[in-house]
Amino acid sequence: MLVRDWMTRNVISLGVNSSILDAAEILREKNIRQFPVIDSEGRLVGIVSDRDVRDAMPSKFVPGDGAVDLKSGLYTLTAGDVMTLDPIVVASDTAMDLVAELIVKHKIGGIPVVDGGTLSGIITQADVMRFLCTATGCHRGGIQFAVRLPAKPGPLAELLRDVKNQNLAFSSVFTSADVERPGFRHAYVRVSDIGDQRVDKVVEALQAKYDLMYYVYEGVTVDLSDS
Repeated sequence: MLVRDWMTRNVISLGVNSSILDAAEILREKNIRQFPVIDSEGRLVGIVSDRDVRDAMPSKFVPGDGAVDLKSGLYTLTAGDVMTLDPIVVASDTAMDLVAELIVKHKIGGIPVVDGGTLSGIITQADVMRFLCTATGCHRGGIQFAVRLPAKPGPLAELLRDVKNQNLAFSSVFTSADVERPGFRHAYVRVSDIGDQRVDKVVEALQAKYDLMYYVYEGVTVDLSDS
């Protein structure tokens, strides 16, 4: 899945000379967390976060209270004064998992999307979470089974064949490395429909052949693995 499928397109941006007081009002009204900042030619030059705006109220950039004189202090503070220069950017054809990695690594709330030098939108933490909910299939309900498998070709395909042979309809599959046991990985299989079968019978069938660590059903996690 790509950024273009999840990004916010009609992004609210600030000019370099936009007032921080105006930015604060937009934050309050629109409930957004960051503004891309563009120059007079429409090129991205920085980003202003909600934290930057909060830090400016009262401002750490000017002495004193600063909010009294219309010709000084907060009334003259602009986006260009508080923005982060040269922010991290991605293109609209960037994979979403790479965006998630950037957000975690750099501890940022959002990343401007730039194509051909033009601001196309912004991809935020909330957008990444929407992507994750869709990728895992959690919004469709059902049961998620977490299985520990050897990290080699074959076991995952065999697991999915066994799920299919039990007449279970699975809606999503994803894997991750087992950080505590090198040579293994975790497979998370979400089953949307088990037909007229009982959950405990499905669990017993999977446990008979696989290291079923836990399953999640109706919001309740049932631990099964001893390690």
